[in-house]
Amino acid sequence: MDPALRASATGMIAQQTRTEVIANNLANVNTPGFKRSRAHFEDLLYQTVQGSAVLGTPDAINAPAIQVGRGTRLAGVQRLHTQGPIEQTGRNLDVAIEGEGFFQVQLPNGQTAFTRDGSFEISDQGVLVTAQGFTLQPNIRIPQDASEVTISPTGYVTVRRGDETQPQELGRLEMARFANPSGLLAMGQNLYQPTPNSGQPVIGFPQEEGMGRLVQGSLEGSNVEIVQEMVDMITAMRAYEINSKAIKNSDEMGQMANNLIR
Repeated sequence: MDPALRASATGMIAQQTRTEVIANNLANVNTPGFKRSRAHFEDLLYQTVQGSAVLGTPDAINAPAIQVGRGTRLAGVQRLHTQGPIEQTGRNLDVAIEGEGFFQVQLPNGQTAFTRDGSFEISDQGVLVTAQGFTLQPNIRIPQDASEVTISPTGYVTVRRGDETQPQELGRLEMARFANPSGLLAMGQNLYQPTPNSGQPVIGFPQEEGMGRLVQGSLEGSNVEIVQEMVDMITAMRAYEINSKAIKNSDEMGQMANNLIR
């Protein structure tokens, strides 16, 4: 097969993958705590048509090697953990993280996952859980007669019970941060799990040890920028189009070469 066809085909595959990543970003533009992704590509091995050579004497100018590229491939999909906008909801159990850090939740299999989505609920057992029903860690149990739940920027959870005027402290939320949050494995449902690339979690309290602060009555929105994603999609479409034209031109050149022997 003509090497130009292969190279152009890799370009079309790359732009299709880039479009898929952009489409997923746009689909989650309203997902709380969502972090946009970006496709990263690298060039393939080069074919050395002619090696470097010395012209005349060793003191003369060296002729560089002649290399021809053979296309591109996907090197990785990077997740950008930049801060999303803080959107006020007015709901006491909605908590946004301003700064670094993740909430810890316990999965049904006993493992710990991490999330930036702070839209919490109170289960039938009175404990704080995520919208999917996963228990927030450490376990915070809300009394049935609690009339008001307050979560401070430093993570203290207090409630008012019955006719009491003084709030009762129930516990303190802990957070986790990672040396390389982009290396976390996305599980869906706004959850992440650590990997060797992300490093092990560092546990601490809000506003301590580099952790961000908590904002009650708010949620962190998606960090997807619609205008930038649309520009990237147009760029990907134009690159896909020009690669398809390169395939067409290469095919026409092959047809012209075949017609020479007729």
